[in-house]
Amino acid sequence: MLFFTAMPGVTVSFRTVGKRFGPRRVLTSVSGELRPGQVLVVAGPNGAGKSTLLNILAGTLRQSRGSVEHLGETGPIERARWFHHLGVAAPDMAMYDELTALENLRFFARVRGVDSSPARLEQALESVGLARRDFTKPLGTFSSGMKQRVKLAQAVLHRPAVLLLDEPSSNLDAAGHDVVAGLVRSNKAGTAVAVATNDPREVAWGDAQIDLIL
Repeated sequence: MLFFTAMPGVTVSFRTVGKRFGPRRVLTSVSGELRPGQVLVVAGPNGAGKSTLLNILAGTLRQSRGSVEHLGETGPIERARWFHHLGVAAPDMAMYDELTALENLRFFARVRGVDSSPARLEQALESVGLARRDFTKPLGTFSSGMKQRVKLAQAVLHRPAVLLLDEPSSNLDAAGHDVVAGLVRSNKAGTAVAVATNDPREVAWGDAQIDLIL
């Protein structure tokens, strides 16, 4: 298992967040907080806006109304620095099928400016249960479950202070679910975690919960 020491004290506070896509309203006045050492579960039916809310909290999508604050111990975190504290794994995340698992992780490590040594990358892949024989295979040859493990590995590689997981056990078997549960547990010491899910096993991880409706 990969344990990491996140930057302490990073909180994401959001108030009365709403989102429209043209005439279609997806979110209406959603408020909450991601706190260090806690897991926030975002639940609700498909189409209720779970992924949209996580994208807004990540800062990759702008809300139509309301506010989102990324706060460190000394105040707001600048946007340019915020993404160094953030880890994300989501179904629509792009990976590079022509690259191997190790090459994908090396790319993300260099983008984030963190250690890209083979030992560090191999440890991350081992932590999500990927077999060593698969480290040097192109992602294009992987099953959807194996690709999901690589997405999880890149999300935690840089020891994020905030971890956003969108349907993290999707395409994974029971052993894969246990891997995700272990990652969440190992992060709770200092990381603020949000999980968007309809899976009752993942809902049970939450210290707090937001229920979205259509």
